Amino acid sequence: MSFIREPNRPALPLALTMGEPAGIGGEISLKAWRRFSQKMNGGNDQTPPVFFSIDDPHRLEKLSRRLNIGAPIHPIETPEQAVSVFADALPVMPLDCPVTVNPGRPDSENAPAVIASINRAIELVQEGLASGIVTNPIHKKCLAKAGFAYSGHTEYLAARTGEHSQAVMMLAAPGIRVVPVTVHVSLADAIRRLTTEMIVCSARITATSLIRDFNIPSPRLAVAALNPHAGEGGEMGCEEIEIIVPAVEEIRRDGINVIGPCPADTLFHPSARSGFDVALCMHHDQALIPLKTVDFENGVNITLGLPFIRTSPDHGTALDIAGHGSASELSLLAALKTARDVARHRNTDLKSIA
Repeated sequence: MSFIREPNRPALPLALTMGEPAGIGGEISLKAWRRFSQKMNGGNDQTPPVFFSIDDPHRLEKLSRRLNIGAPIHPIETPEQAVSVFADALPVMPLDCPVTVNPGRPDSENAPAVIASINRAIELVQEGLASGIVTNPIHKKCLAKAGFAYSGHTEYLAARTGEHSQAVMMLAAPGIRVVPVTVHVSLADAIRRLTTEMIVCSARITATSLIRDFNIPSPRLAVAALNPHAGEGGEMGCEEIEIIVPAVEEIRRDGINVIGPCPADTLFHPSARSGFDVALCMHHDQALIPLKTVDFENGVNITLGLPFIRTSPDHGTALDIAGHGSASELSLLAALKTARDVARHRNTDLKSIA
C-alpha cells in the first residue's frame, strides 16, 4: 500500500444546528459568535472557527436583545456568505420556528424545525458546502412526542447516512477521551447487548479516527472491564472472560496498541490516563462520569465513523437555566474548535491508495 497527500482545500464554514429552541442552544450560539468575533477583531486568535447557524433569525435577535449579548444577526442564503459576514455578525441560514419559543418550555410543535435544521446541515456538508456539523443539544422527549424515532443525534445521523453499525460516540476533553461501546440504552440492556464484535468494531473505528482526525500516529487504547475488579476471574461476573478478553485479543491481532480489561475504578486517575489515548467503556455512564468529572465545561461529543465531521457540546438543553443568561458557551466553543481542527487534519492528512 502507498500513500498520497490530499491537496489542501479552501476552508469552509461549519454548520451549527438549532437544537432545542427552548433550551440554551441559542444563547450559547450567540455567545460563541461574540467570543470568536472579538478574537478576530483584535484578540490573540486571529483564525477562530467560522460558523453559521441554521436557525430562526428573529428568535436569535430577540434572545440577543433580551440577554444583552449584543450579537448582530445577518441572514445568509449560502454557506460561503458566512465567511465575509462572520467578523461583523452571526450568519444565520433562516429556518422559522412554527410557534413562539418560551425558554425552558419545549413545545413539540417546534420539533419539525429542530429536525429540519439537522437535515439541512447534513445536506450542506454532503454537498461539500460546509466543513462539518456542530449540533446544539436536542430535547429527546419532545422530539419523541413528535414522532422522532431515534434516541439521539448519533443514532439519527447514522441512519441518515446508512452507517448504522459504524457510528461511534467519542467524548473528549483536555487530558481524557472516552468511547462508550453501548450508548443510549438502560444499564440492564447495555449488559445484555454487549458483544465481542461491538467492542472490536468500536476499537477499529476509534483507532482509525485518532490517526486520521487527531494526528495520533500510533493510538493507545484501554478497554475497561464491566464488573468490579475486572470480574475477579469470574467470581464477580464472566463478561470479561467471555466477551471482553476475546475482544482485546482480536484488537491486538489487528496491530492496535491495546490494554485491558482494566478495572474501571482505577482507570481514570491522572497517572492511569497518561498511559492511553482513549478508553473504551462498556456503557454510557462508565464513560461520561469520569469525563464530566475531569472537565465538565470543555467536553466535546464527537461522532466517529460517519462520512462527515460532527461534534457537539457535551451537555444537554439545560432547560432550568434557559433564558437566564447564565449558560456557559465553553463546551460549544470546544466543539467548534474541534470540528475545525479535524477538518484541517482531514485536508492535509496522508491518504492511502491501493
